[in-house]
Amino acid sequence: MYERHYDFTGSPFQLTPDTRFFYGSRGHSRAIAHLTFGLAQGEGFIIVTGEVGAGKTTLIERLLSQLDRATYAVARVSTTQVSGDDLFRLALAGFGVDAFSAEGAEAGKSTLLLRFEEALRDHHLAGRRCLLIVDEVQNLSLAALEELRMLSNITENGRASLQTILMGQPQFRRMLASPDLDQLRQRVLASYHLGPLTREETRAYIEHRLATVGWRGNPLWEDAGFAAVYDHTGGIPRRINRLCGRVLLYGALEAAGTITAAMVADTAEELAEDLEGIAVPSAGAGRPAAAAGGPDLLRRVEALEAQMARREQAFQRLMELFGAPGGTHQP
Repeated sequence: MYERHYDFTGSPFQLTPDTRFFYGSRGHSRAIAHLTFGLAQGEGFIIVTGEVGAGKTTLIERLLSQLDRATYAVARVSTTQVSGDDLFRLALAGFGVDAFSAEGAEAGKSTLLLRFEEALRDHHLAGRRCLLIVDEVQNLSLAALEELRMLSNITENGRASLQTILMGQPQFRRMLASPDLDQLRQRVLASYHLGPLTREETRAYIEHRLATVGWRGNPLWEDAGFAAVYDHTGGIPRRINRLCGRVLLYGALEAAGTITAAMVADTAEELAEDLEGIAVPSAGAGRPAAAAGGPDLLRRVEALEAQMARREQAFQRLMELFGAPGGTHQP
């Protein structure tokens, strides 16, 4: 809705990863460098960790967009709360290995391993390197991680047939320190932890995403508005996207030409209320709400009423802007 109001060519703050919006912050650029270095080794494991929403998936999408798909066969596994055997089968399926026999029964593990080795060999003969990407690795069991290590043992003419990128949240680095993972740890060629954006990078990130969809200064952002986004998101890209998308909707509904710190703060508060809810205790039987809960309950009720009033105003404004059936704008 706000895209039309501000004459954008698309949504600048969508949550789905899109390489068009990749912003090369210092951290993201260093992470790409580590990934590139690791891939150049042609073996072992590359690890990228970061907080939820730090941009790990966007980072991988950027890397894949730069790879020559004629020379890489890539398989991705995103569902990681699985057993070691299931992870093994998911990895094989990613490379197109059939898990069933000619009779339709599920093939045994030894058969699947032979098929996998054959598939890797075929890719090698065709001049392609095989790359496995596993996301959310902090959810994997030690047995599943051991399965990945065993797959890294497969070689062809003295060279590794498979290379693996592991992506996960910070706690995976603690898992990796386990003595049980010593052999896997010895095969890690590159590792990088992706931190949040700085205050300056947060502003540049917002401006970059806006410019990608044709922003030319409308709406204008106050310096304090950019700073407020950082203060409320901690520089985590996904949080920035969520907040800025709602701020622009707020701006469109209010027909605002400038994004202020106050607008950012109000929107951040509403987002927090949406995500966490407002816990209003129930009043005791036969007692007024104010008497049952005192001043604290009264403030909560007033806050809830104020929030509902703001949303009603926003809805009315929305109807004015896009209120015709089918969402067409009315003059």
